[in-house]
Amino acid sequence: MEYFLELLINGALTGLMYSLAALGFVLIYKSSGVPNLAQGALVMLGAYLTWYFTNAWGIPIFLGIAVAVVAMFLFGMLTERFLLRKMVGQPIIMIVMLTLGLEILLRGVAPGFLGAAPKSIDVGIDLAPIIIGDIFINRGYLVGAIVALVLVAASLLFFRTRLGTKLRAVSDDHVSSWAVGISVERAIAVSWALAGASAVAAGVMWGAEQGVDHNLAALLFPAVAVVILGGLDSIYGVVVGGLIVGILGSVIPGYVDPLVGGGTRDVVVSLIILLTILFRPHGIFGREDIERV
Repeated sequence: MEYFLELLINGALTGLMYSLAALGFVLIYKSSGVPNLAQGALVMLGAYLTWYFTNAWGIPIFLGIAVAVVAMFLFGMLTERFLLRKMVGQPIIMIVMLTLGLEILLRGVAPGFLGAAPKSIDVGIDLAPIIIGDIFINRGYLVGAIVALVLVAASLLFFRTRLGTKLRAVSDDHVSSWAVGISVERAIAVSWALAGASAVAAGVMWGAEQGVDHNLAALLFPAVAVVILGGLDSIYGVVVGGLIVGILGSVIPGYVDPLVGGGTRDVVVSLIILLTILFRPHGIFGREDIERV
């Protein structure tokens, strides 16, 4: 029983850590209607920049995180200005392919310039686990889960503001938004900037746990599972989807891996994506758009 509870608790915390990476995906989709397949690379880049600022500049870690947030905010704005704005009027599949190309580019460029060897980020979290009876809880994942919940709450509040309402209007209909005087380009730029800033939080927390290298970009895979299950445009879905993906991705491999030799976590995540698309394509909380032809 203790083993099951340990898998359950750490799986839930891991799932909320996945939610950190998935949040930027939802912010962009909820604001612009564009699926961002570059989110994994943005997480990796945020971690790399934090490591660079704290080591090359010799500044404290939290100041380095703040500088990285500003840098990623500007990177998101520039991405919209020089890449996405060129795609106005193009089919959505072309924009998706553009974000995938950006993902591949960043996966090669960031390690190429800053070094491919794994790097460490020390955010001051004790490496010793929290022990409750016979249950060991990962302290880093617990802190990451708290950070995820705080950012989700902040995102919910943001979309209740005037600017957040404009961003949701842009996602619903670009033409109507233009007609009432909303700058669609600026709204999309803000959504990318916010996604870039949130990617720093995900990159720092995951980088503190497993090191900073190109492997952080692989977080795109579980992040996509989280947003597909929870709903592409649902911030609540980020939390619920993250918990489900994290728990199933921990409990099932915990019992099956010893029997088959490992590697079942990716299978579980893949099945979550496949079954969700087959039986509930808009996710648990996602908006179901019905088109009549």
